[in-house]
Order: sequence, then C-alpha cells, then structure tokens
Amino acid sequence: MSAPGLPASVRGIAARGLGALRTLLPRASDYAGARRTWRGDLVAGLTVGIVALPLALAFGVSSGVGAEAGLVTAIVAGLVAAVFGGSHVQVSGPTGAMVVVLAPIVASHGAGAVALLSVMAGIILVALGGSRLGRAVAYIPWPVVEGFTLGIGVIIFLQQVPLAVSAHVAPGQNTAVAAAAAVAAAPWPRAAASLGVVVLVAATTLLVPRIHRALPASLLAILVASLGAGLLGLDDAERIGALPSSLPAPALPGFALSDLPSLAGPAVAVATLAAIESLLSARVASGLTGPDGRTTGPYNPDRELVGQGLASLAAGLFGGMPATGAIARTAVNVRSGGRSRMAAVAHALVLLGVVYLTAPLVAQIPLAALAGVLMVTAGRMVSVRTARRILGSTRQDAVAFVLTAVVTVAFDLIVAIQIGLVAAALLTLRQFAKLGSVRREPIPGPAHDGDEHIAVFRLDGLMFFGAAERVLEEVTRTSSADGVEVVVLRLSQLRYLDATGAQTLVEAIRTLEARGVTVLLKGVQENHLELVRRVGVIAELRHHRHLFDSLDEAVEHARSHVRRARLPSATA
Repeated sequence: MSAPGLPASVRGIAARGLGALRTLLPRASDYAGARRTWRGDLVAGLTVGIVALPLALAFGVSSGVGAEAGLVTAIVAGLVAAVFGGSHVQVSGPTGAMVVVLAPIVASHGAGAVALLSVMAGIILVALGGSRLGRAVAYIPWPVVEGFTLGIGVIIFLQQVPLAVSAHVAPGQNTAVAAAAAVAAAPWPRAAASLGVVVLVAATTLLVPRIHRALPASLLAILVASLGAGLLGLDDAERIGALPSSLPAPALPGFALSDLPSLAGPAVAVATLAAIESLLSARVASGLTGPDGRTTGPYNPDRELVGQGLASLAAGLFGGMPATGAIARTAVNVRSGGRSRMAAVAHALVLLGVVYLTAPLVAQIPLAALAGVLMVTAGRMVSVRTARRILGSTRQDAVAFVLTAVVTVAFDLIVAIQIGLVAAALLTLRQFAKLGSVRREPIPGPAHDGDEHIAVFRLDGLMFFGAAERVLEEVTRTSSADGVEVVVLRLSQLRYLDATGAQTLVEAIRTLEARGVTVLLKGVQENHLELVRRVGVIAELRHHRHLFDSLDEAVEHARSHVRRARLPSATA
C-alpha cells in the first residue's frame, strides 16, 4: 500500500527499504521443502544434538563461564540462529574460536560480564547485517583463514593442558605459558590419573568411527571415561558439577554504565570473530553435499549476520555466551541428511531434553574427559595436507599463513586476522606491482635521421600506487641517458590507472620537460581520460595538442620537433 501524499522518489526509497528488510527476516519459503525432508531433518537433528552435547559442555568450561552457560548457549542460540539465520543447514552454538577470545576476557572482567558482552556483540552483529556488510568475508584470503584455524587449534589444545594434569594456573596468562606452568606444577600422581582419563577419551573418540561412522564418538568417549573414573575410584577427580534442571528465565544482564566503555572493545572483537566464523562456516556449508549427493544451496550472508546477532543476544538474556556458526556440527548435520532449518531446530530441542531429563548424570562427567574431547577436536582442526598445500603454493601465501598462525597463538585472534590481512595485502600488492611494466620500444617503420633522439615507451598492465614509482624511475632514467629530445608515452595498453599512477605521469612529464625533453602522450583510454585531466596530466604537457590517438601521428610529430631543433635558426 502506497502513501499518495509522498513524492514518488520517497515512496521508491521506502519500497526498496522494505524489500531489503524482508530479505533479512524469516519467511514461509524457509520451510518450503520441510514436508519432503522432515524425516531426514529429525535424524540429522538428533545426531547433531548428541555430537553437540559434549562440545557445548566443554566449551563452556574451557571459556571460564561454566558448563551451564555452554549448554544454554547451544540451546537458545542454536534455536534462534536456525530460525533467523541466512543458511538452511547452519548449526550454531559455542565454538572453540569463541572460547579462545572469551578466556582472557573472563580472566580480566569476570564470568559475570560474558552475558552482557554477548548482548552487546549481538547488537553489533545485527547492525552489521542490516548495513549489508555480510559479503566482506569473501575478501579474507584462504591462507589467512587457514592460519587462523591452525592457531585456534593449537590454542584450544594448550587450553586443556591444565585440566588434563589437574593443575590450576593463574588466569590471564598467554596460553602457551599457562600450559607450561601447569605441567611444571602438576600434582603427581593425581595428574597421571587425569591424563589417563584424557588418553582414554582420545583413544575412544578415534577408534569408535572405525567400528561405525554413525556412532557418536565424543559422547561414547565421555561415557566410557566417566565409567572408568568411577571404576578406578577417582572420586577426587574434578567434575562438571550441578546443572539446572530447566532453562533460566530470560533477563537483561545486570550492569553499570561504567562497565560499558571497558567492554566496548571486547564486544567489537567478539562480534568480529562471530561474523567471520559464521560466514566462513555458512560459505563452506553451501558447498557441502548430503547423502543424496546434492549441495545444500546458497545462503544469505547479511541475514546470517542478523541471525547470529539475535542468537548471541538471546543467549546473553538467558545467561549464556556469544555463539557462532559451527562448521563441524554443520558438516555433521548435512552429512546426516539435514536439508532444512528443522534439523538445527531439532538439535536444540534434543539438548533441551538433556537439560530437563539427564542433568544429574551430566553433572558427574569428569572435567578431564571434556579436556580429552577438546584436544581431539583441536587436533582435527590442524590439517597437515592443507598446510603443505599452502606452504608449497606461493611465498606470499606461505608467509601470510605462518604469520597468522604464529600471531594467533602469541597474541589473540583479532590481532592475528588484522596482521594476516595486512601481510596478505602487502604481499599481494607486491605481486600486482610486478604486472605493471614500462619498456622502450623501437620506432616502427623505416628509420629517419634524428630517430636516435626520440624514445618511445610502452606502459603495460597496472599503474597504481604500488608500481608507479618504478615506472617513473625507468622513464626518467632512460630518457636522460642518451640525448633523447622527445619522449612518446604509449598508454593504450594500461589496464588500470589510479590517482597515484596519474600523478606519477604528471611528475614524469614535469621532470622531462624541465630538462628540455618534449613529452607526447599516445592512446589515453576513454575510461582513463577524465582521471588524467583532473589530476593534471594533460595540463602538464607543453601543448594541449601533444595528445595523440595514433602512434604514427605521434612519431611524425616527434620527428618534426627533432627537425626543427636542427634548423640553423634554432641553433643561432
């Protein structure tokens, strides 16, 4: 319905705005195929729920906010993201990457700040999605993503070392330093018992898939480890502890206005990570094939950001932690037959059933068992094959990969992404700069007297800020070396010219004209003409007619300059 009193332009803008808003909201078409796929969706949801249970508990404990927060996040965020997200098959919840970011935040601000942080990060994500920034993740190079993933895997593994050896370390330390301190302070022989539980979990997790791929390896490993701890009499082993038998009531996290400035930076970091991880996961999921051999189809990146933002916001209201799309659980969903959002919804309901029905049993799981699950998960994040492929590709990609991984472990994830992107950009610019070239060409056709005083330069490829300085040096150096009186610059083969490149032409012309060398331009492309005029390239020429479309005309004009310079009147 239109408003007749408004101008047509305003009505058009409003209509486009409403249309854009509709693409970010749930709609009936999200479940168009649910009648056909519901059986597979339910089976996939049950499978993913079983896989997600130990991971949700482990990530909650590892981040410092507790197993309850991890489980609540998997339920609430998993449900909200399934309904509002931009992917039909994405499964969301607590992830290892988010744990890596949250652990130092918990150490400095306390576990009570995480719920508020989740709400703040959720609002930022919704704003990013509404601003149509979802496709920006496509500009993150593959080596940076893989270096980031490798670093996360190493950090998650190191984070479990204190639990694996039953040692307590001071919070806030670098992960590698804390792991070394935990090993040094391990209370033997109690640490040996905890390590035994970790080894049992790892062995079970790795061996179960060989028996049957459909078996929930992580869950069975935790059951075996819990039974083993009881049979071995490890009553002093640290356990998850009491869990609520129902979801808490939603409430806005308590805070003081003075808390907001100190949490603003962490909230941006969490939102950035959530955006990157969720969009990368959704992009990978769009290319996965299910049991029927078909891919899952496209996703809406802007809606995915909005969905993940609402998921983190809702998780914070229930006392949970920030959530992201989880590629491992998403892959299990697709390969188990999940084709619609009903699968991710079913996964959240399975976890909700765990809270209401089995909370007392879950409370008895040893923390060392969760450490074993995460150590195996971290190991699976490190792909030796992928690392070899990147290291064997190009030097700049290998440097970006290694640098991102090292900085991730040494500092934090956001700094790693920033440095990795900068390194990749600089190395890529260096390669692109090599695509811009300048070379002196012979004058076409029969030679004429005085041709030795004419230099024809052909500028090829890209002439931008990364290559312009080298082009300027080559033109001015060659032109001053052998008595050149006229320079013809051929620009018809330039594929790209930016403001810096155009300014370099200005400087080259100015330098040559100051030496008494006449500069002629040939073949300025139509799409470059306005730029060279605005920057002042043409104004720098000795005469506005020193601009040519034909090389023959430019050469003939150059020869006329040389002939006039040789006339007696010119030398008198």
